[in-house]
Amino acid sequence: MFNSILVPVDGSEHAQKALSVACQLAKQADATLHLLHIPEELSHETTLVWGIGAIAIEASREERNDVGKQVVEKAAEAARQQGASKVETVIGQGDPARTIISEARKRGVDAIVMGSRGLSDLKGFVVGSVSHKVSHAASCSVITVR
Repeated sequence: MFNSILVPVDGSEHAQKALSVACQLAKQADATLHLLHIPEELSHETTLVWGIGAIAIEASREERNDVGKQVVEKAAEAARQQGASKVETVIGQGDPARTIISEARKRGVDAIVMGSRGLSDLKGFVVGSVSHKVSHAASCSVITVR
């Protein structure tokens, strides 16, 4: 079905759910999971999943990058525990929707599996969610998990 799947992970519960769905798909076809994290400036203090905890709104770029590495590594660990055997991690930079689409093209993935909401929920209501933008612009299949 899918040989290669990109999963954007931002540390949110929605991303965690999307990762679970992606792991189920990956196990069926022995697909490669590409876990992508894009450190962003936050509009509010946020608590991240996988036991990472809170990240403050005033966190520096370096702190966000360090937390991002933790997020993607914890996601990779969770994917392996759920039976995914081929897992790669990537730290991206820039606008999330554009970066996700660019990484999908660069890696030639068959599908993108992502959460319907991420850490920037408030911003999504105003300018459109990242998942909405990706689903309209990606050239591969996009599965949005609620």
